[in-house]
Amino acid sequence: MGMSVDGGKFRSRRRGGGSTLSEINVTPFVDVVLVLLIIFMLTAHVMEYGIEVDVPHTTYVKETTMDLPIVTIDKTGEYTLNGSRVNIHELVAVIRSKFPNAKGVYVRADAQAIWDPIAQVTAELGNGKLLVYMVTQPENSTGKRER
Repeated sequence: MGMSVDGGKFRSRRRGGGSTLSEINVTPFVDVVLVLLIIFMLTAHVMEYGIEVDVPHTTYVKETTMDLPIVTIDKTGEYTLNGSRVNIHELVAVIRSKFPNAKGVYVRADAQAIWDPIAQVTAELGNGKLLVYMVTQPENSTGKRER
């Protein structure tokens, strides 16, 4: 035998009769996370490779692991320093400001690039007293190119 002093008002309110729902709705959060995951999956390979340059192939390549700035020259003759476009006349100054301890520079030129931009870059770097290391791709012992 149960009795209620307040006429049952308190009991009905506690059981959710007129109270608000206090749970968090996570559906919009899950939707946003899934969309971001898909975007990152689609753009991850673009950030990994960057500018595509087909460097010339040689039979012998000296293995080096120096941490130096990289000047890239693509097929059209455009210059980039570590992925950022740079004016050839400001190239040495930008290298000196971003890499104060660099004694040399890697030059990575596309095999299809015309010679003039490559010669201009190497001359500009030579005038700036920087060593120039040309980036090439080795061929294996059978004469086939490695990928």
